[in-house]
Amino acid sequence: MAVQSVLLFLLGLALLSLGAEALVRGASRFAATLGVSSLIVGLTVVAFGTSAPEFVVSMQAAVAGRPDISLGNVIGSNIFNVLLILGMSAIVSPLVVSERIVRHDVPIVIGLSSLVMLLAADGSIGSIEGAGLVALLGVYILFLIWIERRVPRRVDLPGAPPRRRGGRAAAINLLLVFLGLALLVYGSRMLVEGAVEVARLLGLSELVIGLTIVAAGTSMPELATSVVASARKEQDIAVGNIVGSNIFNLLMVLGGSAAIVDGGIPVPPAAYTFDMPVMIAVAIACLPVFFAGLKISRWEGAVFVLYYVAYVVFLMLDATDHAALPVFTFFMLLFVVPLTVLTFSIVLVRHRRAEERASSGS
Repeated sequence: MAVQSVLLFLLGLALLSLGAEALVRGASRFAATLGVSSLIVGLTVVAFGTSAPEFVVSMQAAVAGRPDISLGNVIGSNIFNVLLILGMSAIVSPLVVSERIVRHDVPIVIGLSSLVMLLAADGSIGSIEGAGLVALLGVYILFLIWIERRVPRRVDLPGAPPRRRGGRAAAINLLLVFLGLALLVYGSRMLVEGAVEVARLLGLSELVIGLTIVAAGTSMPELATSVVASARKEQDIAVGNIVGSNIFNLLMVLGGSAAIVDGGIPVPPAAYTFDMPVMIAVAIACLPVFFAGLKISRWEGAVFVLYYVAYVVFLMLDATDHAALPVFTFFMLLFVVPLTVLTFSIVLVRHRRAEERASSGS
């Protein structure tokens, strides 16, 4: 059993690596072929494609009568995407963030996360509310199209190599995208199957399994894609993939799951009082980091990763009623969180002062 799980994990990891490489190559070249910005491709094609495992797993769990896994998968994936994936991508290569992401898309993620928590205030996300979330995805896509049309088309500089617009090139790149998506979905499924079985043997609840094992497993495509994109300096795809995936998870994955289940998706008190606020706080935490020079440095990425580790440790300690839980919680709330807030505040203030000096000097 253990050997099979390890082999399944390694094979899944290999498929994820191959799929991520194919997806990033195909998506970036397909964007250039059509003259569409790589940011838009990252927010839509790549983000929605890499969220396919979340969609499949959550829908299957909802239909099978396991709504805690469905809900935990979405919340856990969004936390995983920002803290671990964004953090690891920044560690691989410091990320330069598009101003559009900061001004439009991150506030949209914060707003949608808050909306989901508001809908869950009565203890569930109903079928009609879920259908409304799915409809909002169409509104978001129309918004992206409107923004893209407002941006002036890129003009090739004299002597620059011409962009390939041939139908054959577009078809090959699109084929790479679909091949990458297929490998990502299949590879992540291998990881999830083994991980869930081990978690059940350990006696973890379905909500905790959804928040950790399933969420991490279904987010492996985003992790592989964003890290590969960061290493290849395709930073718009790396960041756009994370932000777009979080939007897709909230609207299509959670909304779709609630829409197809009679009575919607119940929200346990633990998820409403702890995990949803963490999801919103994580999204809000992006704003000061992004505003400080429109980039995420390596040390900021490392802080994000450490916070994800702390979040998982808390869930494990809480799930097993470990004696160390009160000490761990006290240490995080009294020392680690305030220190992090103070550090990011100092960075933001220094950046603002540097901007003021630069503007007054000019």
